[in-house]
Amino acid sequence: MKQWFLIETKADYEKATARFEQIHTAKKGTEDHKEKMLLALLISQYEKKQWSLPPVDPIEMIKIRMEDFGYNASDLAKEYGDKGTISKVLNYKQPLSLTMIRKFSKLLRIPTDALTKEYKLHSS
Repeated sequence: MKQWFLIETKADYEKATARFEQIHTAKKGTEDHKEKMLLALLISQYEKKQWSLPPVDPIEMIKIRMEDFGYNASDLAKEYGDKGTISKVLNYKQPLSLTMIRKFSKLLRIPTDALTKEYKLHSS
């Protein structure tokens, strides 16, 4: 088994992903399986550093993820239960509630800390 270290360069990343592809079907309990699990962790850490979430406010993040999943305001209302409130939130007229943050984090697969960032509301 090759000795792996933290992935710090694109070249290291490419080697690690290539090796992961070679051993991704390794049976549990084998040396290749241990290597595969280590590579998955190292690759994941590198990707998080490289491709972290863009610096957008929580509402913009929700809109981006809605588009990713093909959702509209009605889909969020089904999850939360009130279309009027969803509309106000998406139009920066009302802040996200804790319940919304929990539900939308799960539905849209957004880390809760990305939804708790401060953002400005628009005055009426």
